[in-house]
Amino acid sequence: MTRPSNAPFHGFEWPTWLLAACVYLSWGLVVGYWSVLENRFGIAALLLLICWYMSLQHELVHCHPTTSPRINRLLGLAPLAVWYPFDLYLHSHLIHHQDEHLTRPGIDPESNYLTAAQFAALPSWQQICWRWQRSVLGRLLVGPALTILPTWADIVRKPLRGDWSQTASWSQHLLLLACMLWSLQHWAGINPLLYLLIAYPALGLAMLRSLYEHRPADRPAHRIAINEAGVFWRLLYLNNNFHVVHHETPTMPWYRLRQTYLADRAGYLRRNGGFLVPGYGHLIRRFSVNPIDSPVLPEELIPAARASVH
Repeated sequence: MTRPSNAPFHGFEWPTWLLAACVYLSWGLVVGYWSVLENRFGIAALLLLICWYMSLQHELVHCHPTTSPRINRLLGLAPLAVWYPFDLYLHSHLIHHQDEHLTRPGIDPESNYLTAAQFAALPSWQQICWRWQRSVLGRLLVGPALTILPTWADIVRKPLRGDWSQTASWSQHLLLLACMLWSLQHWAGINPLLYLLIAYPALGLAMLRSLYEHRPADRPAHRIAINEAGVFWRLLYLNNNFHVVHHETPTMPWYRLRQTYLADRAGYLRRNGGFLVPGYGHLIRRFSVNPIDSPVLPEELIPAARASVH
């Protein structure tokens, strides 16, 4: 699989500018009118908006809506999603796009899998968590913790090992986060703990998209899914459910992914080995409790992940 070009998309991306304005304005309105909103409505709205903001950050990583990394970074710097700095996400996500290493533990930072040795070394309760996070409910409930805890532990662990590469990003992020949480408490009457409790399931909802967008397979192209989701999910995830289209052309803007897929549906499904999911409703109905697959990457696929031949 030839690694696709990451050259910026040229042209004025008014849909992405409109999206960014909509996300920020909607978040501001919910926060600003928090005292007059019914609590359940406000919580649900914030949860969806935080998840949507994470989808926007994904677009910013891939050179949208401008070709200027500095401008895109400024658009994604706000700590609305709480759990990680934008710079950390940018760096790790671009590594994820080395398709020859998709799903490989230790190389793909977004892998849902462990090696057999890594899994065996875990205490039994962590093994249960890793198995359960391969289901929908597990993904929503324990998936965020499996991401947040090691990510935040690195704030301390990496400097202790002499690695200060993320310290500036974390310092900036934590300062902005502290300012945001103080402002929410002072100006909107939103308890900081409540905001964190909303941001946790928002991350889980964002992670539902990636529950089964990659699978173990010999060919890198066969590891990337197409999920023919409905309108709600397509908008929430900004068409990233058409994931093989995104991986083949990472800088294609979100609003062109669906039409590009539909124009060559048979071709995409041929190239990805027929890895098709018929919507997130299908995953919810069939895999709410039961794991969709094992969290252990088959050993025979690890050498195959070292070099891309397709």
